[in-house]
Amino acid sequence: MNLQHDATVFISGMLAAGFLVAVLFFVKFRRQTGDRLFAFFAAAFALLFVQRVMLGFAPYAPVHVEWYYLIRLLAFLLIIAGIVDKNRAERG
Repeated sequence: MNLQHDATVFISGMLAAGFLVAVLFFVKFRRQTGDRLFAFFAAAFALLFVQRVMLGFAPYAPVHVEWYYLIRLLAFLLIIAGIVDKNRAERG
């Protein structure tokens, strides 16, 4: 392997660890408050964690890397859905 690939895998691992920590925090906040927004955020960050782990193994996988970014898109859509859900709940 080359140095650029090693650095990419290292950074992907650091980001994955950060996303996992965010998932744990949002699950904790969800349990404490019962707010559904935290569940949406926990699910979104779980998807970002999975996407980062998959990108770390991308050189060894037969699937094209571009498909992994659909997971990221789904995560951001979950965040938007959570914000919309929170705003609708406060109005009604």
